[in-house]
Amino acid sequence: MRVSKPLLAICCLILSSTTSSAQPSADLALIDGNIWTLDEQQPKAEALAVWGDRILAVGSSASIQRLIGPKTRVIALHGRRVLPGFHDCHVHLLSGGLQLGRVDLKDAADEVEFGKRLKAFDRKLPPGRWLLGGNWDHDRTFAGKLPTATLLDRYVADRPCFLSRYDGHMALANSRALELAGIIAATVDPPGGEIHRDETTNQPTGLLRDEAMSLVSGNLPPLGDDELVDAVVAALHLAARLGVTTIDDMAGDGRETRRRLSRVYQQLARRHRLTARIHLYWPLADWAELAGLGIEADFGGELLRLGGLKGFIDGSLGSSTAKMRQPYLNEPHSTGIFVTAPGTLGRQIAQADAAGLAVAVHAIGDRANSTLLDLFAETADKNGVRDRRFRIEHAQHLRADDFGRFARQGVIASMQPFHAIDDGRWAEGRIGAERCATSYAFRSLLDGGARLAFGSDWPVAPLDPLAGIDAAVNRLTLEGQHPDGWFPEQRITAAEAIRAYTLDAAYAHFSEQRAGSLAAGKLADFVVLSRDILAPAERSAISDTQVLLTVMGGRVVHEVEP
Repeated sequence: MRVSKPLLAICCLILSSTTSSAQPSADLALIDGNIWTLDEQQPKAEALAVWGDRILAVGSSASIQRLIGPKTRVIALHGRRVLPGFHDCHVHLLSGGLQLGRVDLKDAADEVEFGKRLKAFDRKLPPGRWLLGGNWDHDRTFAGKLPTATLLDRYVADRPCFLSRYDGHMALANSRALELAGIIAATVDPPGGEIHRDETTNQPTGLLRDEAMSLVSGNLPPLGDDELVDAVVAALHLAARLGVTTIDDMAGDGRETRRRLSRVYQQLARRHRLTARIHLYWPLADWAELAGLGIEADFGGELLRLGGLKGFIDGSLGSSTAKMRQPYLNEPHSTGIFVTAPGTLGRQIAQADAAGLAVAVHAIGDRANSTLLDLFAETADKNGVRDRRFRIEHAQHLRADDFGRFARQGVIASMQPFHAIDDGRWAEGRIGAERCATSYAFRSLLDGGARLAFGSDWPVAPLDPLAGIDAAVNRLTLEGQHPDGWFPEQRITAAEAIRAYTLDAAYAHFSEQRAGSLAAGKLADFVVLSRDILAPAERSAISDTQVLLTVMGGRVVHEVEP
């Protein structure tokens, strides 16, 4: 049997202590709890002990009492539920941290509220500063009608304003921002993007889809060092409050910002301020940067790892740029966009995989997902058998024929369950009920043998894993129109959802041997909850549950005072 180094260290500590007639003393002990370990050898326990950044022992309260010394901090749980720390497999951490300090329009009920928030934020900014943020939702605020630069000019005209739709695949610029970017009627759509135009005049409306957004974002002033650090720290504080101990940061920032972000993570780690483990993903198109340094999948230390790559094949459903087989109902001339041409994407995947890097690709539409599964299969055939763990990020709209392909090909469905209850408000208006029946298909994928790895896609959706678990279990859309769940046949159990946020999420980034479950020798990452979300009686109260304690690497990084 192969024994991990952390487990071997724990065993050596206990052995040396036994031979010297002294018991090892835990740094932290939790007793009288209700622990679900996700460890097949010992699924349930009452207590656990922590030494350093590792779990020293898991078992009964009586057995853990023997590891308590004069300096051990002891927490009596009084039956509280304990779970492994949550892994969020899809976060844009810097974007989320920045958005915390920018205008937020997601829940603006109408144009009046939309304009009121913009004007208030405009007054706070110094002259010359861009007004950024947004997270706008035209289905909520404008009854499905797309906003324009003319509308935005009513509220912000004297400074450049650039506001993203909440899915990040469409943005709205005011006239000042369009002018600075030089976008006019004659401007050509960039590959993988679209400049939305007035059907009569052909003039840009101010809306930019996918790669066209870079025409404006390329003019944004660079982030200052303090601004970057403050955004990351704010995001980490939020993650700790929500019980997130590991993050797959899909970044998505420009090359220089990404380099600086990597440095910030290193600096925070050295200063013991990194309160979540970070797996930083590089753009797939830039795979050679990592390969040239000899980096392979899962490279790094316990706090910061590299070796993962993120690519795109299409856009999003909300922006009508997800690549579908059949046209959109709201835009019958369109089936969406291939953000990256399949031929180009296939070459990138094959080259990155051959270099030993881990590949994750965004796919939303049913055609995009089928095409991507084909590309993954072609790469596996070409490069041979290895533990590659291909991931499809979102895996949102699928054909029934593709459910079983995930398991057969060993492809991980990296999904964000909150999208189902958010998008469910309007998705049928985009693609109809028949296609929605095989969308956000958690149950069908699990039944087909697929491995699910859950996340949030924050700031597109809330970072809160408990909100995600509630969405997967109950599928209650945000407008309250589906009391039995939106396509309830796709609901899964709380235990299945938790596994997708813990052990199977750890598997998705090659961490299952050191994290994702609670066992001696594994990393001491866990949470204590205010409710037992595994109890059937608590099913309707999952979203009301609070994280009382978050421990990452044996450190208490969040605690609700009693």
